[in-house]
Amino acid sequence: MDHRREELEKKRAKLAELRRQREERKRAAVQAREQQTTGSSKMDTQDINDLVNSLVGDRARSPSSQAGTGAARLSREASGIGRDRSISSATSIGTQMGSPVPRAATPGMAASPPAVEAPTVGGMAAGPRVLPEFKTSSMVIFDFPPKERIVYNKEMQTVDSAAEPDENLLTEEEIERRVQEIRTKDEAVRAAKEEERARREAEAKARENEIRRLTDEQRASILESSEFAAFIDQRSRVMERALDEEYDFMVDYTLAAATEAEDAGGEQLKLALEFHDDRVSRGRSVMDLAWSSRFPELVAAAYNRNPMAPNEPDGVVAIWNTHLRERPEFVFYAPSDVLRVSFSDFNPNIVVGGAYSGQILLWDTRAKAFPVLKTPLTASGHTHPVYALNVVGSTNAHQLISASTDGLVCSWQLDMLAQPQEAIELTHPAHLRTDEVSVTCLDFADNETAAFVVGTAEGVAYQVNRYDRAGSKAGLNGFDAYRAHTAPINSLNFHPPAAADFTDLFLTASSDWTVRLWRARPTAKPASTAPADIKPLHVFDAFDDYVYDARWSPAHPSVFASVDGTGRLALWNLNQDVELPVQSVTSGRALNKLAWDRPGRRIAAGGADGSVYIYDVGDLSTPRPDDGAKFARVVAYLSS
Repeated sequence: MDHRREELEKKRAKLAELRRQREERKRAAVQAREQQTTGSSKMDTQDINDLVNSLVGDRARSPSSQAGTGAARLSREASGIGRDRSISSATSIGTQMGSPVPRAATPGMAASPPAVEAPTVGGMAAGPRVLPEFKTSSMVIFDFPPKERIVYNKEMQTVDSAAEPDENLLTEEEIERRVQEIRTKDEAVRAAKEEERARREAEAKARENEIRRLTDEQRASILESSEFAAFIDQRSRVMERALDEEYDFMVDYTLAAATEAEDAGGEQLKLALEFHDDRVSRGRSVMDLAWSSRFPELVAAAYNRNPMAPNEPDGVVAIWNTHLRERPEFVFYAPSDVLRVSFSDFNPNIVVGGAYSGQILLWDTRAKAFPVLKTPLTASGHTHPVYALNVVGSTNAHQLISASTDGLVCSWQLDMLAQPQEAIELTHPAHLRTDEVSVTCLDFADNETAAFVVGTAEGVAYQVNRYDRAGSKAGLNGFDAYRAHTAPINSLNFHPPAAADFTDLFLTASSDWTVRLWRARPTAKPASTAPADIKPLHVFDAFDDYVYDARWSPAHPSVFASVDGTGRLALWNLNQDVELPVQSVTSGRALNKLAWDRPGRRIAAGGADGSVYIYDVGDLSTPRPDDGAKFARVVAYLSS
């Protein structure tokens, strides 16, 4: 393409040169014609002057001095008249020759004097001689140019170029020869470029095949660069995931004892993984846990501040991968202790957290370690610790519901955290010291977005309406209270959807060393007009310390898990026993939070020492066909 473009540019330049030469030839022809016309007019004027001088000179020749003087004067005057105007010259000529000229024709000339007899020369008379006299007069002469006559003549337009051929004009053969020369040169240049390119490629291949030795300075600069560190971090994580494949390559398939042993131990809780990284969790406690709905191997852990490291970030969120045991997949930082964390069910890259400062923080796994969005510290949002978070809604319309210990419940759009979409202040006039309700936890029933239940620091759970509805107003329903705990409620969890409808059941775990089972009041039922305490269906009191969390299994309808201050993780199966757990393990340190994965096969438990423990549930993750009916009978028995 470059060669073709160069050929076109050269041809354009050649055509422009030919046009310029033709224009110069035309200008030269026009100038020559103008010079010829000017020269001819000058020659006509000169001829007239010569004729007048000759005529006047012949008449004025005389032997006497008087005739000589008059002739000279006549010659000068005639010359002046000839130079002035051609019409005046003609008049002077007529007067000198003695021809009668009317006075009206020569208004500026005086009458001719009488003729003077000429003296005799050699016995012969010279004849009468007339001496004209001239006077100077002024007159205005208007020179009207003649009307231009335009005549079209094709020959006049083409005669110059046709009659005078340009010797410098190239013939077709010469042009063809020069074009061929230019083409030959271009082909030679192109061939040289191709040879140079082939030579360079050969040299580059030879350099690639050579073993490159880095100097100490180059090696140090590469090792210290951030790009190299990010590359090693990412690729090493990939290698660790690939190598984390547990398989007993020494198994003997001919022995049945191994299978029997596995079957016998299938119902026992087994510690599968333990996550701990001193760079992240040293000196910190796990405040909350959450599994990813899109990536079942990812679990998020929220940490509070490390009092022994004031220069480190106050809050940390670590995303652990079950295929990456030595370090977290992602690490996010916060300006305050992170009390709650949750994955967005509608965007797997978004992680939401609630901070002790009252801020709502939003991280993106595709961005850096610091929040991409956060709420301002203003009176329009939370100014007290946020202990409750929940994302509700659908894919196209979902919101984040948050509650703080000052009784403020806010609704947020995840892409706009500048101010809440709506805010509800929870107050109760019957409180002794203040009307505020200190919210410590909340949860929504399945397929319910307009009403939810909150747990408070006073040990009472209340129903909250987001909007006005028939029989109840928006806000806290203070008359219908779930009152039984004598210490703050640490967690509240509704039953997940199952084959049978148990979504009105929820669990509360409290610092009074108990877990209680409740049946929620129907939201469509009008609120009570007088205070009425709702009693729990059952109380689980087989604990020796604070109970920090209790969660239903997402797979089995009658199974839930609990963690307490002694470090015990307990599994309860209400179809088998409503008084004692069916399985339990102890980690040795207090466990603050637990979370089931979506299939219900694993439980993540967070400890006060900053460690995250992953337990395999075993056969309790697979319900039997009649477990739903059995649990319905158990609930009916407890209700009676």
